[in-house]
Amino acid sequence: MASIQLKNIRKVYPGAESATIANANLDIKDKEFIVLVGPSGCGKSTLLRMIAGLEEITAGEMMIDATKVNDLSPKDRDIAFVFQNYALYPHMTVFENMAFGLKLRGTPKEKIEAAINEAAKTLNIEHLLDRRPKDMSGGQRQRVAIGRAIVRNPKVFLFDEPLSNLDASLRVQMRTEIRKLHRELATTMVYVTHDQIEAMTMGDRIVVLKDGEVMQFDTPINLFNNPQNKFVAGFIGSPSMNFLNGHIHMDGDKIQFRSEDMHFSLPSAFKDKLLPYVDKKIVYGFRPEYIYDKAHEADKQLSEDVKIKITTVEPIGSETYLYFSYLGCPDNTFCMRTSSQHAYQIGDILTVGVDIDRLRFFDFETEERVI
Repeated sequence: MASIQLKNIRKVYPGAESATIANANLDIKDKEFIVLVGPSGCGKSTLLRMIAGLEEITAGEMMIDATKVNDLSPKDRDIAFVFQNYALYPHMTVFENMAFGLKLRGTPKEKIEAAINEAAKTLNIEHLLDRRPKDMSGGQRQRVAIGRAIVRNPKVFLFDEPLSNLDASLRVQMRTEIRKLHRELATTMVYVTHDQIEAMTMGDRIVVLKDGEVMQFDTPINLFNNPQNKFVAGFIGSPSMNFLNGHIHMDGDKIQFRSEDMHFSLPSAFKDKLLPYVDKKIVYGFRPEYIYDKAHEADKQLSEDVKIKITTVEPIGSETYLYFSYLGCPDNTFCMRTSSQHAYQIGDILTVGVDIDRLRFFDFETEERVI
């Protein structure tokens, strides 16, 4: 199918004080499923529309299959775009909607029918071909919109938040079907979403955007375990990573993290990287998944004992979210994810520790990861 390269891509709207997209560099491989994710206004849809040719590029080079496409119109880029609102013609049947683009290309009638029948079978919408959009559910309309893209057999599929109008259960079903479709078609797909769980479950690699800048472009597991900065660490994961501001302190040969109301010693292996932060501000980060009640996790290699007090208990089925404050630090609330087998109550005092391999520290000024 096609690879896509973005080289120093910028988008600046006339009169804007800052760039909507600032020097984006991405190398998307042939047949990859790439997800663009970030908060509202981060530029992910703008970036997708520049790939499609629906937005002009202010600076940089956009390459599809090693061909520069900056000045090519959307119809000449051989891409298919699946919109958030489906963009189906209400007066046409499903068959007519799917056939419309092929007819404009002058595709023979028998080839149109064959392509539509094959796509309809793949998407399980064969029984809908004679219906109009108003007579279908949101999930069915979305399948039709995807089918219209499939019949064109494009080099690249682009999806702009295609599941945002669906209810929660249907979203889960449809994202599974889109991933299955990607495997079957073996084509390049670029997918925009604001839902980081959707991004983590669908993408081969994920582009995390903030204020028009690429924060990290990596696999889902690396984004979760090895975030390059505090923003990625806080955005990826649900519940998000806990953060605590403090500084590094040396107590003889021991290296410690200290905040206003608490302190604990750190493994000696951290010393070399943390010495530059002695008596300087630093941010300590730990995920809810990697903090444990030492009464139940005696075999794990955990950080030094810390006492906490549970302030809120949220059971969510097989797991429970515990919100807590450190003893002596009541103004800050943190989250711990644990098994629902343990019956915790508000007010319980626990002795906890964090998995030593999962301790993370970030520079207070730059927010880049230190460890």
